Amino acid sequence: MFELFFKYPSSVFSKGTFVLLGGWPKWLLALAILAAATGLGLLIRKRASGSARVAGIRPGLVWLLQTALASVLLLMLWHPALSVATLRPQQNIVAVVVDDSASMAIDDAGSGSRRGAAEKVLNSGLMSELQKRFQVRLYRLSDQLERISKLEQLNSSGQATHIGESLKQVLQDASSLPIGAVVLLSDGADNSGGIDLETISEIRRQRIPIHTVGFGREKMTHDVEISDVQVPQRALPDSRLSALVSFHQNGYSGQSAKITLKDGQKLLASKQITLKSDGTEQSEPILFSAGAAGVKTIDVAIDPLPNEENQKNNRVTRLVNVDQRKPRILYMEGEPRWEFKFLRRAVEDDRNINLVSILRTTQNKIYRQGVKDENELKDGFPTKVEELFGFEGLIIGSSEAAYFTAGQQQLIRDFVDRRGGGLLFLGGRDSLADGGYAKSLFSDLLPVTLPDRKGTFVRAPANVELTSAGRDSLITRIEEDPAKNVERWKKLPYLMNFQDAGQPKPGAVVLVDGLPQQGGRIPMLIIQNYGRGRTAVFATAGSWRWQMLQPVADKSHEMFYTQLLRWLVNDTPRRVTTSTPRQLLADEKNVKLQAQVRDRTYLPAGDASVQAHIIGPDGFAETVEMRPDPLEQGSYTADWTTPKPGSFLVEVVAKKGNEELGRDVLTFRREDGVAENFRAEQNRELLEKLSSETGGRYYKPEDAGRLGTDISYSEAGITVRETRDLWDMPAIFLLLLTLRSGEWLLRRKWGVI
Repeated sequence: MFELFFKYPSSVFSKGTFVLLGGWPKWLLALAILAAATGLGLLIRKRASGSARVAGIRPGLVWLLQTALASVLLLMLWHPALSVATLRPQQNIVAVVVDDSASMAIDDAGSGSRRGAAEKVLNSGLMSELQKRFQVRLYRLSDQLERISKLEQLNSSGQATHIGESLKQVLQDASSLPIGAVVLLSDGADNSGGIDLETISEIRRQRIPIHTVGFGREKMTHDVEISDVQVPQRALPDSRLSALVSFHQNGYSGQSAKITLKDGQKLLASKQITLKSDGTEQSEPILFSAGAAGVKTIDVAIDPLPNEENQKNNRVTRLVNVDQRKPRILYMEGEPRWEFKFLRRAVEDDRNINLVSILRTTQNKIYRQGVKDENELKDGFPTKVEELFGFEGLIIGSSEAAYFTAGQQQLIRDFVDRRGGGLLFLGGRDSLADGGYAKSLFSDLLPVTLPDRKGTFVRAPANVELTSAGRDSLITRIEEDPAKNVERWKKLPYLMNFQDAGQPKPGAVVLVDGLPQQGGRIPMLIIQNYGRGRTAVFATAGSWRWQMLQPVADKSHEMFYTQLLRWLVNDTPRRVTTSTPRQLLADEKNVKLQAQVRDRTYLPAGDASVQAHIIGPDGFAETVEMRPDPLEQGSYTADWTTPKPGSFLVEVVAKKGNEELGRDVLTFRREDGVAENFRAEQNRELLEKLSSETGGRYYKPEDAGRLGTDISYSEAGITVRETRDLWDMPAIFLLLLTLRSGEWLLRRKWGVI
C-alpha cells in the first residue's frame, strides 16, 4: 500500500536524503514561493473586499490552499528527488543468521516449530531473491556462531542464545569482507544478558544494518517462570536464611501455587502463595536453615500447575557455602549490669559464635571471659591493630567515650571501615549522648545523629514495635510467619529503660521502634553499612526482661541476639576474600574469579602472589595464577574456562614471599541444557531495538518478503549513490487534487463559485 502512493518502499525514504536536481538555486525557489504567496494574498484581498460571502477567516483559508498549491507546483519545477546509497549487485555479501538454539524447536500452539517457520520464510523466495542480488553467507547462531552451507544443517540443538557475541563475529568478518547487511531470524530469547552498548556502537560505526525477523509468541498462555532467586553466597552453620524468589506468570491469576526449597531430597522449606495478575513480577521471601557446614545445592521450585506449557522454567538451583568458622566478637562493657549477663547467656549455646568479653568491675579493674589464653586482653581494650583486627565483631556497652583513648577510637573506626567488622552500640547510662559520643570519633560511626543534650537514658517503661523494615528483616524474625512475628514483638515484656538515640542518618534503617508508656515513639534498633563493615545501635539496657519475665521454653531473647550477632559478623571479610559474578553458570563455560587481598593490617596487598587451586568433577584439578587488577590495588582476577559441567571448588591462597597472607574457598557450578528453558517467549523488544539502533527494520514472518527489496538500501559494503525522482509520485498528484478540490468545495459551500 505504501508503494502504491509513494512509488518506493518506506526504507528509501528512511535512508535517503532529500535533494533538488534542478539547476536553479534554492534561494530562487524560496523567493518564488514568497512572491506567489504575496501575489495571491493581494489578489484575494482585492476580490474579497466588499463581498459579504467571503469575510472573516474565509479569505485566509482560500489563500492558504492556493499558496500550498502554488508551492507544490513550484517545488516540482526544481525536480525533487531522494539520494540513497544502494548495494552494488553481486559485489556485496549479505549475512543470513538463523537462530539454532533449543528455544527455536518450540511448537507455538501447534503451528509448527519456530525453526520450521524460519526455514519457510527463507524457502518462500527470500533466500533466492537475496542470492540473485548478493553473495549470501549462511550462519547458525546459538552460544556461538557457525557458518553452514545449507538450511538442512539446522537442528535447534544449541544450548544457549548469545546474539551479541555472534554479531561480534560477523563484524570481524566485515573488517575484511564487504558485508552490506545482516538478516537475523530469531525469537530474540537471548540468555547472555542482552546485547551490550559496545557491540551496538561497533555495528553503527561500520554502518551495517541488522534486519530482524521475529518468531514465536510474545506471551505464553499458561506458564509460570522463575525469574531469579537471591540467596546469601556465604553463611554460618545453622543460620536462618532468606531466599527471595522472583517469578511471573500468565493464565493463573488469583490461583494458588506452592514454592519449595530442597537440599537434595531434604525439604528445607515450603510456602503456599497466591499468584498476582498476569505478567506481574512477584517476589516471595522464604526462610530456611543453612544447616551444617558444607556446600549446599539449593533447588528452588514452583510446583507445576494444570496445563502449564513449560514446566522446565519452574526450577532453578543456587549454591550456599555454609562456612565452618567461629567468628570472635569482643564485648566491652563499662559496668556490671543485667544486660551484660543475659546477653552472654543468650549466645552461650551458639556453637558458631565466640563471645569474648571485658567487664570493667571498678575504675581500674577488668574481668575477662572467653579469652584464648591468660595473656589475651590482660591490659584491657586492644591498642594495636593486630589485637583488635583478630575479632570480627565488636560490642560497646555502657562505656563513656573518654574511657577510650584517641588512638583506640581511631582503631575502632578502622576496624569497621578498613577491616570490615561489625560494631554494635548498646544503650546505657554512660552510652551514646550521655557518654559523650557526640564529640568523639564514634559520632561518625553511629547510624544516628545523637541529641545535643544529656539525660537521654530514661528509666521508664517502654514497649517495642517492629517497623515496616523490621517486619522483613531476619534480625528481628522470631516467628516464621510475618504477621505472627509482628504480634509476637508486641507481646514481649516491656522494657524498664530506653535511650533517645536521636535521628537516623540518611541510609540508616530503623528495625524496631520504642513506645514509651508516657507517650511518643523513638527509634530503638537502627542499623547501617559503614565502609566495608556495618554498625548498629540498640538503645536500651533492659532487653534482659525478655528472658526473665517469660517461660523458660520461650527463646525470643536468645533468637533475637543470636540473629543480631550473626548479622554483625556474617559478612566480615577475611584477609583474602574470593568471589565470582555468578556462582551458577547456566550453559556458560567461562568464569571470572576475583580476589581481594589484604595484609595483616587489612591494607590492600598489591605485591602478593595469588593462586587459585581448582577441584572439579571426576578428580579434575588445576592451578591458575591470578593477575593483579591495574585499576584496583589488592584486587586479583583470573578468567578460566570450565572443562565440563558440574560443581567446582576453588581455594585461593595469597602469599607475600614465604609468608601466607590468607586463603579463602569459593564454589560455583556449571549446568548445561537449562538456559533455553527460560525466557522462551519472543523478545520482540530486543529485536526491534537491535534493528532500529543499527538502521535496519523488524519484520514479522508474514512481512519478511519485503526484505529482499529493502535490504538493498545500505551504506555498508560496496555502494553507489542513486537518485529517485519524486515529482511523479501518485501521492503528489493526490495532494494537488486535494488542494484544488478543497478550495472548490469551500467556494461552493460559500456560494462564490
